[in-house]
Amino acid sequence: MIAKAGYQEIEHTADIALRIWAPSIPELLVQAAKGMFALCGIQGKKSSRRQRIFQINFSDHENLLVNFLSEVLYYVERDKLVLDRFQFTLHDHQMTVIASGYPILSIQKMIKAVTYHKLEIKTTENGFAAQIVFDV
Repeated sequence: MIAKAGYQEIEHTADIALRIWAPSIPELLVQAAKGMFALCGIQGKKSSRRQRIFQINFSDHENLLVNFLSEVLYYVERDKLVLDRFQFTLHDHQMTVIASGYPILSIQKMIKAVTYHKLEIKTTENGFAAQIVFDV
């Protein structure tokens, strides 16, 4: 039985990739972030939570996913922060994200960029599914 939402690493010749699925687009974003952190081998230092608020402009679901993960990756690089809780507010083609997480204790592999390579979010009988490739 497959979980309602989740992620799975898939083989890719040069980079790393994930298959993600969820019953809704916001949950798909959460699973993508969790999967990205798992691919990186990121460990957080459980201490007081730190919050970040950001806005994402997007034209479609694929653009939303790439922009969201790129912003989350930005906080990994700039603030050494692993964000693991998210609240989303949607207004037309703009999403406000309230995210919180912990300082990073260790990273095994760094992702350079989130790509559009073969990215397509598909509607399934259980919600949504996608594959996303990361440049390492």
